[in-house]
Amino acid sequence: MTGSEAPQLTEEPPEQALVSDYAGAAILVDSAKAIIGANAKGQGLEALLKRGLAPEISALMDQALDTARITSGTVILSGTKGDVILDVTVIPRTPEDGLIVLTNDQTMERNLRSALVESRQRFKDLVEISSDFAWEIGADGTFVFVSPRGALGYPADELVGHRPEDFVINAEDYTPLPFLSKTGIEDMELWMRQADGTAACVVISSLPLTTTDSTWQGTRGICRNVTEDREREAALTRSRHREQLLGYIVGTIRDELDPSNMLTAASAATARGLSAAGCSIFRQNEAGEFIVAAEYGDVGDKNENNSVIEQLGNEGEVIETEIGAWQVLATATHYRHSPNGLICIWKPADQGTWADDMHILIVDVASQLGIANEQITNHEHILNLSRTDAMTGLLNRRAFFEEEIPRRLARLAHNENLACLFYVDMDNFKKVNDIHGHQRGDEAIYFLRDMLLEHSRPGDVIARLGGDEFAMWLDGINADVAEERAKDLIDASKSLQKFSGDDEHPLGLSVGVALYDPATNEHIDQLVARADNAMYEIKNKGKGGYIMAGPLIESDDLSRKKLQVGAKTP
Repeated sequence: MTGSEAPQLTEEPPEQALVSDYAGAAILVDSAKAIIGANAKGQGLEALLKRGLAPEISALMDQALDTARITSGTVILSGTKGDVILDVTVIPRTPEDGLIVLTNDQTMERNLRSALVESRQRFKDLVEISSDFAWEIGADGTFVFVSPRGALGYPADELVGHRPEDFVINAEDYTPLPFLSKTGIEDMELWMRQADGTAACVVISSLPLTTTDSTWQGTRGICRNVTEDREREAALTRSRHREQLLGYIVGTIRDELDPSNMLTAASAATARGLSAAGCSIFRQNEAGEFIVAAEYGDVGDKNENNSVIEQLGNEGEVIETEIGAWQVLATATHYRHSPNGLICIWKPADQGTWADDMHILIVDVASQLGIANEQITNHEHILNLSRTDAMTGLLNRRAFFEEEIPRRLARLAHNENLACLFYVDMDNFKKVNDIHGHQRGDEAIYFLRDMLLEHSRPGDVIARLGGDEFAMWLDGINADVAEERAKDLIDASKSLQKFSGDDEHPLGLSVGVALYDPATNEHIDQLVARADNAMYEIKNKGKGGYIMAGPLIESDDLSRKKLQVGAKTP
């Protein structure tokens, strides 16, 4: 027998049979700890003992020999491939027969146990630090586990023992509820009620827990709170929707070439775009008053507009109020931070309050209307400048003859009322400028303007035709009244003498009066020519008076000449 070989067991006493059949490494040693036998797995241990590389095992053998009792312990043997963990049991035979050494390799089991502990710790750490929350439902349908940090604003212990449907919004809409599903669920979205009462959107994934016979025992899963993501998505969608609506409204305004129709188009587009029953748009006049500029749809009682106007606040402030049977949303329009109007949208009060998006959108619309109001004001200003005399503020020649008189003639054609045209020209006005200067002449012009306004009615129209030449249009008067008005005007013109150039050339008026009868279908040019000719007729006759010009006027006892000279001023 060589020195490295264990003695062969030729007999099979019980001890030898134990060593041979033992599943782990086993050796027999005598009372001097010399190895007298080993099974196949024990040959490695035998080699270690002979080389003195297993002192812990040798110590256990000494202890067993000394005490004659079974000794045991766990021994860790270090090798090139890592540590080996052995459970060692040393069984004394008799003091003369030696020992039986049995070992059980616990390396794999210990490693598995350690890996399991590590895995559990890793899972525990991940669950505790994750924004997601893990949960488990028991066979009774209640939470038996929730991530230690809790979920939805609830501590974990306030969820454990409760049913998940108690926290799911509209749980009846889910069949089955994903928390109780008997099949796997992946990334299913649902809304849950948080501890503060608000709604939270969660994405749930779960797996059922079953026994070997496929009996459902519960469900285990993860929930991820995606509320912020959904809110951002919803906000982005609302923002895009607002942009589309605003684009539609602004586009409608810009497509309207006629400024006077801009607000009409805007009111219709705003009502449609904001799903309102009606829309009112106001403009601020020169007196600072809000007047209705455009309306569309149902806008409630117009007498209630003042209630909205009185509540107007700072730029960008939105007013929501209930007026009668209407829910009203309103805000002021501004241009360069100065108010210039108001927009109101209306809907029946029983439809509830306006959505937050409507508050934002009406401010955006108001900002565009503020620009539109300013554009309309500028257009009206330019139009007014084109129609008025820059010096006196009266209508100019073009506006008077091309716009105002044709409009009034068309109206008279329907009501068949009479009217009268006065042609008024100053006498000796050039002497005023030559002797006293143009400033004095301007003062005379202003004085005549004020005098004409004083001797006119609210419905009359006065124009400065140029220089010292004026015209008046009087609706609804006959020849007698026209002549009385002419006499009054000549009498009042005596006040102009204080502006005279000199005593020999007193400042006064020459007036030509032409009566208009719609039954004659007289053309405007003919009417103007008659009035103008009458005015020059009085100038040729010595100035300072009036002439009634027109067709022959007949009555029962009086026939007047076509041209009748009135009394002259002294």
